[in-house]
Amino acid sequence: MKKHYILAGTSILLWSTLATVSKLLMNSMSAHQVLGVSALFAAAVLLVYNVATGKLTVMRGYRAKDYLIMALIGLPGTLFYNLFYYAGAAILPPSQAFIINYLWPIMSVLFACILLKERLTGRKVLAFGLSFLGVATVAGSGLLRFEVQTLQGVLLCMGAAVSYGAYTALNQRWSYDKQVAVMVAHAGAFVLCAGINLIARTPLQLTPGQILGLGWNGVGVMAVATTTWAMALDSGKTAKISNLAYITPFLSLVWNFLVLGDVPSYWAIGGLCLIVLGIFVQLKDK
Repeated sequence: MKKHYILAGTSILLWSTLATVSKLLMNSMSAHQVLGVSALFAAAVLLVYNVATGKLTVMRGYRAKDYLIMALIGLPGTLFYNLFYYAGAAILPPSQAFIINYLWPIMSVLFACILLKERLTGRKVLAFGLSFLGVATVAGSGLLRFEVQTLQGVLLCMGAAVSYGAYTALNQRWSYDKQVAVMVAHAGAFVLCAGINLIARTPLQLTPGQILGLGWNGVGVMAVATTTWAMALDSGKTAKISNLAYITPFLSLVWNFLVLGDVPSYWAIGGLCLIVLGIFVQLKDK
């Protein structure tokens, strides 16, 4: 098997565990605590990686202003995205939360039209419509019964998707080294979450199980998966590799079932198919 497919497969496998791990952690921790410790793990691993791969010279070449810009650009993709998603995952079943979160590819297209002035085509409008219909289908019976909690969870997970969509568009406007920028973004998320924790005065006493889960989330899902995905895309097979990412939500359903016993509803599976269909409709534009 070619190296870039192994790297992409590693990212997909790690990303697919996000819903399961975050649901377990959110049973005993707040969203900012989960993100803060996970981001610390991620920033530390990425620092070691950047130094080991000879990027110390690149890092020294950036000014304080550059690091501030990287941290601000990273806010939607690290702080807001994760806080919204964790809060939504604490309310919704893990399968629903992760599926709604996968609205982010469509959101990245929308923000590319708004921020990068890309052309809004009829195909893109159709893709938006299919994806939002998919979100409504995922929430399904809960929305039909006007359950307030379900609506809150849906809006939080949609907020996560919107945040990451904005992040992907903003990231294209700057030419900073990607791995350095991701490291700085996670370091910034850790600092802000630590500040929130101090203000909230919420004690943090971690058990070995929580440390293991946070380490997996920070090192695996945040740091390693991001790095292996960037390396896979550097192979030049961007279109083929990018399409593989849509395996992730389906694989996530398997982990949720095996670890949490979460059986996805017909509403959730139907909604996921509509969201992915919307993504593929807009891909035809390219």
